[in-house]
Amino acid sequence: GSGSIVIDGDEHALSPGSYIYLPAGTLWTFRNDSDTAVRFHWIRKAYEAVDGLPRPDVIVTNEQDIAPTPMPGTDGKWATTRFVDPTDMRHDMHVTIVTFEPGGVIPFAETHVMEHGLYVLEGKAVYRLNQDWVEVEAGDYMWLRAFCPQACYAGGPGRFRYLLYKDVNRHMALRPGRVETPVSHALRPAAE
Repeated sequence: GSGSIVIDGDEHALSPGSYIYLPAGTLWTFRNDSDTAVRFHWIRKAYEAVDGLPRPDVIVTNEQDIAPTPMPGTDGKWATTRFVDPTDMRHDMHVTIVTFEPGGVIPFAETHVMEHGLYVLEGKAVYRLNQDWVEVEAGDYMWLRAFCPQACYAGGPGRFRYLLYKDVNRHMALRPGRVETPVSHALRPAAE
């Protein structure tokens, strides 16, 4: 379906492939303008401000308006559609669409310092998670821990695409203090 969003009084038409970034405190309303259901992914997180950097601006765009960036050495079989400029330090998260044409691969076990989530939009592939290769397809969701080795083979017959969420441009919050181990009732002797 299609819909529209009004942001601070300005109306924007939405269609499949739309992306919206709303900074905290933005006034908005959403309306379904069609007779069919509108499906979308809503990602919410507390914004991590940085002293000296203003909050990011509202973004309303569509994947059709953004040229995918091919990954080097892949003959265009692996590309990323970036909704946010990766050099914009105001953003503490990115959402991108990763596309593999049939035969496209992540040819090495890559890792990332942050946790990240992948929602499969289209197609089928075999995805490496740690030491396991798992077949995934449209509708599947994966949450990868930090430093989880990953790779991908998209054998076809069609293209394989996923929505990728990851935290960026911020260090993980660490708190001083001691680690407490919870006492488990399961560790009590059976006689108790």
